[in-house]
Amino acid sequence: MVTKKTHFSIENRLTRRTLLGGTALVAAHGLLPRTVFGADDSKPNSVFGGVRIGCITYSYRGGVDTAEYALDCLRKDGLSETELMDGPIGSFAGIVFRRGRGRGNKSQEPSFDAERPKVREEQLAKCEELRKMYNDAGVNIHIHKCPFGQTDDAIDFNFQIAKALGCKAITTERNDDLAKRLAPFAEKHKIWVAFHNHTNNIPTIENIDPLMQISDYIGFNLDIGHYVAGTKGKSPIPVIEKYHDKIISLHLKDRTADGGNLPWGQGQTPIKEVLQLLKKEKWPIYADIELEYKVPADSDAVKEVAKCMEYCKQALA
Repeated sequence: MVTKKTHFSIENRLTRRTLLGGTALVAAHGLLPRTVFGADDSKPNSVFGGVRIGCITYSYRGGVDTAEYALDCLRKDGLSETELMDGPIGSFAGIVFRRGRGRGNKSQEPSFDAERPKVREEQLAKCEELRKMYNDAGVNIHIHKCPFGQTDDAIDFNFQIAKALGCKAITTERNDDLAKRLAPFAEKHKIWVAFHNHTNNIPTIENIDPLMQISDYIGFNLDIGHYVAGTKGKSPIPVIEKYHDKIISLHLKDRTADGGNLPWGQGQTPIKEVLQLLKKEKWPIYADIELEYKVPADSDAVKEVAKCMEYCKQALA
């Protein structure tokens, strides 16, 4: 439990370091959500036919990588659900996430072990503040995607972040060995880990997928576009039907059998049929837009996500 005194210390320590700088930059671009100032109480609603349509904030890449910018984009697109990436979370809460693949080898760990409990308490309080800012604006953070640290302590902290944000799950790239390591933490916190597939590691349909036998809190973040490309054109619907109780969320994109990403409706991914299946069966699976096709020169990510959202709305009408 965070005390009132702790909240006061956070405002003096973290807000000046992480929020003022980010807010000033966002404000300079005219992109602050109006709810930050309490000027507009209207809230988005992207639940259509009982299906919760959201967006992974990766879709808005190229803009200012802050929580305020991501929220403004979501509100402009009328989206009330999101899978929130590590950039907005880290910038708002003052958390530096470990990176790999040439992006540095930073850690979540503070410089001195003695400081760690106090710093983390402050960071989690900022995550709670972030959750409130989004919820007050009408947006639910159902999933976060932040890289896991290497130590048990860092892994556990990631689940604490998910709880503070109100998440049902954490998403990460598929890795069956990692799934085994994360399972005890997921069970302890009752937070799912949903593994994201690419074209080379799609869920097994012929037999029971190995991920299904690891833990009650290990599941899928099924990318239906990658599935179509990875199977050379097969429909993801049989996989959804088989593993629906283990699929936390879908990533929606339109791809072809040969791997191309296209504006929705021009590829071979049965997005409409998948959404209609969720509506018919009333499965509580989040359906998140992931903008991956090339944005036209006369458009931008916010406008293109809005088109995708409208596509979903029409599919579920």
